[in-house]
Amino acid sequence: MSSKRYRKALEMVDATKRYTLEEALEILKKLPPAKFDQTVDMAFKLGVDPRQSDQMVRGTVPLPHGSGKNVRVLVFTSGGESEQAAKEAGAEYVGYDEYIKKVSDGWVDFDVAIATPEAMAEVRKLGRVLGPRGLMPNPRTGTVTDDTGKAVTEVKAGRVEFKIDKTANLHVPVGKISFDANQLADNIHALVDALLKSKPSSSKGAFLLSGTISSTMSPGLSLDLKSLQQQATAAA
Repeated sequence: MSSKRYRKALEMVDATKRYTLEEALEILKKLPPAKFDQTVDMAFKLGVDPRQSDQMVRGTVPLPHGSGKNVRVLVFTSGGESEQAAKEAGAEYVGYDEYIKKVSDGWVDFDVAIATPEAMAEVRKLGRVLGPRGLMPNPRTGTVTDDTGKAVTEVKAGRVEFKIDKTANLHVPVGKISFDANQLADNIHALVDALLKSKPSSSKGAFLLSGTISSTMSPGLSLDLKSLQQQATAAA
């Protein structure tokens, strides 16, 4: 059974309307508040076939105002400059053998994993633990690199990853409800621009089929994708 707060929020949202981003953010800000700083999420349905390897949509985007989340970073490195750089950049966990064993035993108390190319020989064996949770380091997302300092800095500054699921949907956090509307709009424009640039060449027809914005405890608000794409392109 939904809460009284959620039922009140539903009354403030028109399920038949496609909101401009400005309208959606204004309503989102006016919805009954929760007792914590909710995450604002974007959800999209894409016009691609995830079963085709050449239509996979995956990438990263630096949010101009960050995600508002304290990102806990694990760096797999066997030492040297990459270890020192990761520590100086603020990675919570840095090491090799001890963390290979901890993760192998099921420990996943972190948000992003980064690995040097050399370390990947062993990290790949952790696929059964890291893979299902979306934590496996990947060169395409900048999380397999010798420049661990730069990678740690970027993910802590608000670089987020996007990846479609088996039904061609994707969900991406774009900030906190405490952000002002302009900050959220900037972050969303950056995400949409990155998505549009990631459209596979083999994908024909409309790419963004639907888009919804919501906070952790709110109903979703459907967005007018035409105006959203125009704004994102103009802001890029």
